Amino acid sequence: MDITIILGLLAGLAALIGGFLWEGGQLGGLLQGNAALIVFGGTAAAVVISFPASRLRTIPAALRFAFGRRSRSPLQLIEDVVDMATLARRTGVLALEEAAAEHPDPFLREGMGMIVDGTDGDAVRQILELEMDATEQKHEGYAKIFEAAGGYAPTMGIIGTVMGLVHVLGGLQDPTQLGPSIAVAFTATLYGVASANIIFLPIASKIKARSEEEIQNMELLLEGILAVQQGQHPLLVRKKLNTYTLENSFSAATPTTRGTAHETAD
Repeated sequence: MDITIILGLLAGLAALIGGFLWEGGQLGGLLQGNAALIVFGGTAAAVVISFPASRLRTIPAALRFAFGRRSRSPLQLIEDVVDMATLARRTGVLALEEAAAEHPDPFLREGMGMIVDGTDGDAVRQILELEMDATEQKHEGYAKIFEAAGGYAPTMGIIGTVMGLVHVLGGLQDPTQLGPSIAVAFTATLYGVASANIIFLPIASKIKARSEEEIQNMELLLEGILAVQQGQHPLLVRKKLNTYTLENSFSAATPTTRGTAHETAD
């Protein structure tokens, strides 16, 4: 499990609750079951309405993707590809079958398997790029679910607050209770805004970051697979693939497209 996302969630909740208590608030004032039901129940219902059942069934996989362990580092993948390039030059491409079958990365296994089967290089590139596109679209679908929840939650909070105010003002008999009652009503808005900005939207951003990392690794492996198929020297393979580690270092400042990544590698 990725510990950073857990630490981030805990830190965000601690900051909000700590700030509230620091101002003299009571923890019990934040615990309102009716507000939680309206916000989280309404948000869940809106998400269910927004997406087909086939997309909703991907939520567990999306959470595993967001909270799971980080994928293999580019440097480790480069070493694996270089080892396979060395093996192919020494004993032939057919020797890659056993080494590829034992590798934990399914993308590399599939690519090396096609090389062993004698698939044409253009066909290998086309098939693997289609798989990369499918993976990217799958991850985008994961993120959209949580982005939708992050959009609905604040609105549900406002609805809960309005409903609470209607109830308070409609049955108001003691004006001295107006302040506490309004404070309870606004708890729904707090739940909606806080859950959107601490839970739903950050998870969507985490999925996007993870997806970008995985696609970059797949691009690296694609170029490595084709280099092995062409019988390039392992030192040349390493030098070519090391350019991806440089690109990843500056991707936040200067993001690259898939096409430019291929042109750089070539």
